[in-house]
Amino acid sequence: MRRLPPLGSIEAFVQVARLGSIKAAAEELSLSAPALSRRIQSLERFIAKPLFARRHQAMVLNEDGERLLVQIAPVLDQLSDAVEAMTAGSGLLRLRLGVLPLFAAQRLFPHLGALRQAHPELHLDIDTAGHGIARLGDGLDAVIALGREIDPALYARRFDRNSVYVIGARHLIEGPRPITHPSQLAGQTALLHREMPDTIGAWTTAAGIGPLKPMAVDLFDSGGLMLEAAAQGLGIAFMHASHFNHANDPRLVRLFPDIEVESPYSHWFVCRPRAMQTRPVKMFHDWLFTLTDERED
Repeated sequence: MRRLPPLGSIEAFVQVARLGSIKAAAEELSLSAPALSRRIQSLERFIAKPLFARRHQAMVLNEDGERLLVQIAPVLDQLSDAVEAMTAGSGLLRLRLGVLPLFAAQRLFPHLGALRQAHPELHLDIDTAGHGIARLGDGLDAVIALGREIDPALYARRFDRNSVYVIGARHLIEGPRPITHPSQLAGQTALLHREMPDTIGAWTTAAGIGPLKPMAVDLFDSGGLMLEAAAQGLGIAFMHASHFNHANDPRLVRLFPDIEVESPYSHWFVCRPRAMQTRPVKMFHDWLFTLTDERED
């Protein structure tokens, strides 16, 4: 039988290729960065070819690396699925789902009881860490992601369309110096989600005030914390209408309700194409979009 490289070096290669970073891949595999680098080097020595172009704080696949990834990643995914199928409990189906915390809290968890009633055999492992799409097949089966567009090599179905709201504390419209014109936002701190940086530009363009230069821009990776910061008067949040409506927080108000702005971002259900052939992914996908259709009706 032809000798193969260690499985650990193959796993390291695929993870670094998908995340583009030794540091991020090492965190996912619970290894130190030097240990992960040694695994990559071991694989490169085994095949006698470099697989990456080393750049500052990034690892970019070269032509040989791209060719190897296309051939080896699906095989590694199949191996992972086979092992999981053998170790899973009898009669249970398990879905490893990546989802943003605020979406999970506002729009998924309120309906999980209905999912359990409809499919009692389906169990979810919920992962709210970042880089969800990059980890498909490597710890995650499917992701509910937020983005403009999705890589066409993946299966992706848009979950919603949304509007951009400007959200602030109630005293901003009820205090002695209420905000009544978009130009007044220049004196405020803007609160932006790291995965939705263009919401402010989309809103100001639609409002017809040109590029807005706020006093400061504070970045968050948690929509829930953004809403709390806005409620406490720490800034003005540029967020989705669904975030505001589901929060139902009396401390918050929508500024400029007459200005309607379509968001450049949507939530998407994303998985690898072959994952749609597996029962847990297909079952959850169909339930999720049945739920969406019912709410739209």
